[in-house]
Amino acid sequence: MISGVRHTGIVVNDIENAIEFWTKLFNFEVVTDKIEEGKFIDNLLGLSDVSVRTVKLSAQDGSIIELLRFTNHRSLPVWDGYPYTTGLTHVALNSIDLHSIVLKLEQNGYSKINEIQKSPDGKVLVCYVKGFEGTLLELVETI
Repeated sequence: MISGVRHTGIVVNDIENAIEFWTKLFNFEVVTDKIEEGKFIDNLLGLSDVSVRTVKLSAQDGSIIELLRFTNHRSLPVWDGYPYTTGLTHVALNSIDLHSIVLKLEQNGYSKINEIQKSPDGKVLVCYVKGFEGTLLELVETI
């Protein structure tokens, strides 16, 4: 039985700028920042001699984004930036003021891939934005 989502993990190439993206633009707070190495992480990932920096960031509601930067294993380019890609496609974030967040993102060089629109049931406003290193964000505001 699943009791909830623990976190969403995102492998990044530039962890310092990724931290800045999530903390400055979305007000996430760094909860942990550590290097993971040793037999446990090697076995968990099925690799040898892993060294990975993991940074967990928390939103106001306790939701967690985990950023991972592998220091001695190359990240494989599978993600192609589209919502129909196999695998992790996007992170959906609840918003209080969607228009302000989208404007702030655009002012910082990030672009939306569609206009803000109302869902067919009329309950939310929603749009997709390409975030840091191409991570696709679904931004949702309950009306």
